[in-house]
Amino acid sequence: MRRMENIFKKWKNGLSRTSKAAFGQIATLLGATQITDEIWDNLEALLIQADIGVETTVAILDTLEQRVEREGITRADELKQILRQELRKRLDNPPPFELQTRPTVILVVGVNGSGKTTTIAKLGRQFTIDGKKVILGAADTFRAAAVDQLQIWADRLDLPVIAGNPGGDAGAVAYDTVQAAIARQADIALIDTAGRLHTRFNLMEELKKVYRVVGKAMPGAPHAVWLVMDATTGQNALQQARSFKNAVDLTGVILAKLDSSARGGMAFAIQNELNLPILYAGLGERPEDLTPFDPDAFIDGIIM
Repeated sequence: MRRMENIFKKWKNGLSRTSKAAFGQIATLLGATQITDEIWDNLEALLIQADIGVETTVAILDTLEQRVEREGITRADELKQILRQELRKRLDNPPPFELQTRPTVILVVGVNGSGKTTTIAKLGRQFTIDGKKVILGAADTFRAAAVDQLQIWADRLDLPVIAGNPGGDAGAVAYDTVQAAIARQADIALIDTAGRLHTRFNLMEELKKVYRVVGKAMPGAPHAVWLVMDATTGQNALQQARSFKNAVDLTGVILAKLDSSARGGMAFAIQNELNLPILYAGLGERPEDLTPFDPDAFIDGIIM
C-alpha cells in the first residue's frame, strides 16, 4: 500500500504543472453547474490548449455529447467524471518490457535536446537494478558532447560503454556495440543515436543506415526502437515523431521532461495519431524519476 501511495505521489508531483494549466482550468470549468453551450465551447478550447490535438479533441467531445444525451446528464460535475473515463480509454496500458533474446538490442532515437542521452543512462540504471547486464553504445558521433555525456553517466553508474571518435562512423559504433554485447553475454544493449532534426534528410538516412547495420551485426536486431520525445514541445513533437516513424520501425515512446511541461495532453495525441505505446515518462531529473508509464496515475495527476 505504501509503495502505491509513493507512486501516486510521484505522478501527482511530477504533473503539477500540467494539472495547474489547462487541465486545472477544465476541473474548475466543470464544477457544480448546469451544462451549457458555453461550457462545451470552453471545454473544446481548453482541451486543444492542453495539447490533446484537434483530431483527438473532436473525437472526445463527440463521444461526451452522445453520452450526455443518452445518459441524461445535466450537471457539469457529472460531465467531469465521464471526461475522465473517456480520456482513460484513449491511453493504452504499456506492454511490460521483456527480453526477446540475449542480448536484446534497443535503438534509442530523438531530436537534439529531447533528453535522449540522459534517458538512456536512466534506462541503463533501471535495467541494472532489475538484475540485467547492460552495455551502452555511444553512436551519437555527430555531437562530441553526447559521447562525453554518455561516458560520464556510464562511469557514474558503472556501466560499460562502446564509443567511437567524434565525427566517426555511427554505424560502426552500433555494430561494435552489438558484437560486444554478444561477446560479453549482456542482456541488453542500449544504443544512442545522433539527435537529428526530422527535416535533415541526410541525418535521417544515416539513422536508417544504423538500423540496417545493427541488423547485420545480429539478425533480428534491433528488437525495439524507442523514440524519446520532449513533453515541453507539445504538438511540435508529433511531426518529428511521424518522420522518425517513417524512417525506422518505432515500437514505443518515452515522454521525457513531463514534469516540466504544462502540455501533458500530448500523451493522448501520441496514442491517437501515432498508435504507439508510451513506455516511460520522465517525472524529474534524478535517475529514479524515469518511471514506467501509468495511465491511471497520469489521469489522476492531471485532473484533480
